[in-house]
Order: sequence, then C-alpha cells, then structure tokens
Amino acid sequence: MTQAAADGRGGCPPSGFDFTDHIGRVCADMALCVKEFRHIDMSRVAVSFRQTRKRMQGGLYASLTPLRFAGGETHGIRRGRRWTVQRVKVDGREMLYVLNFYLPRFLDLCFREKLITVAHELLHISPSFDGDLRRFSGRCYAHSGRQSNFDAHADRLAQQWLAQSPPESLYGFLHLDFLRLQSLYGRVHGRRIAAPKLLPAE
Repeated sequence: MTQAAADGRGGCPPSGFDFTDHIGRVCADMALCVKEFRHIDMSRVAVSFRQTRKRMQGGLYASLTPLRFAGGETHGIRRGRRWTVQRVKVDGREMLYVLNFYLPRFLDLCFREKLITVAHELLHISPSFDGDLRRFSGRCYAHSGRQSNFDAHADRLAQQWLAQSPPESLYGFLHLDFLRLQSLYGRVHGRRIAAPKLLPAE
C-alpha cells in the first residue's frame, strides 16, 4: 500500500478531507465495476453526511432516501391524502436518491464493514433506477426477509468489487477512522443535505 493510500490523501487538499467527494467516488466505481450495480447513475444520487452526536457503535451508519414513490411515481397516497417528495437538486440537476453517511459512526467501522455498508445502500436502489427502492415480495419489501441475508449479499458484492483491484488511492481512506482522518487533515467535511420532506400535492 502506498503512503498516499494508507493515509487516505489521494489528492485531497491539506485544508480538509472532503468525505462526500471521496465516498462518492467509491460508490461510482462500485456502480461501474459490479454487474448488479451497473444500473446506478451516481450523478443522480446525492451523497451527503450527517453528524451523529456520540461516538458509539450501534444506530445508523448510512441510509438511502428515495425521492420517488413506488414504481417511480412522483406522487403517492398516504393516510388518504396525495403527497409528493420535496425535490433535491445538486449543481442544477434533479436527484433521484439521497445517500447519507453518519459521521463519525460510519468511519469508526472496520474496513470490511464500511464496504458492506456502502454495498448495502447501493443494493437498495431499484434496478429500474427510477427513484424508488428495490422492492421484494412479502411484508419485508426492503430486505427480503432477514436483514442478515441481505447484508451477506452486500458483503459478496463488496468483495467482488475489491477483487477487481481498484486503485488503493480511491479507497485508502476507508482504512482510517474518523479521528485519524481529522488529525491528518484538520477537519472532515462534505456536502450536507437536509432530509427531504413530504409535501401535500396540489
């Protein structure tokens, strides 16, 4: 492993580490290299982070928010009313999903768990890439039964990606925890997007 990969620099300016830019590149490379993710266009997935109050294990590490309803519909019925989802744009382009990582919690996972988490969230994106989630039959439509089975599948996909030898400069920062990145760059920053709201449809 090169020193740049080991300390996660990978061309990052000394004024800080742009986490959402770096993790977005990892997601984009997974989408390009792993067959099951090739329907994903990361230019329409807004990668964001949220700050957790306490450094502790447990709780959310990442989450995917779909910006459309079932089947990619722009409107849906909830509690007898018609709703739409607040639009999210990045650089003037409308997004279909918001992918949030919770810091420092996500960065304090071990390397393999970080990759599983990334693959887990990408796996939730609908094969139609229409702004909806991947839906399974049955009551547990998001994970198709046991979440442990879903995570095991995500692990296999993450290992498929790693087996293709992506450049270490791309993912080297994932070997480091939050405090190590912070000590190297002074601060960890990135894009932050407020949770999209459900709005009554006219």
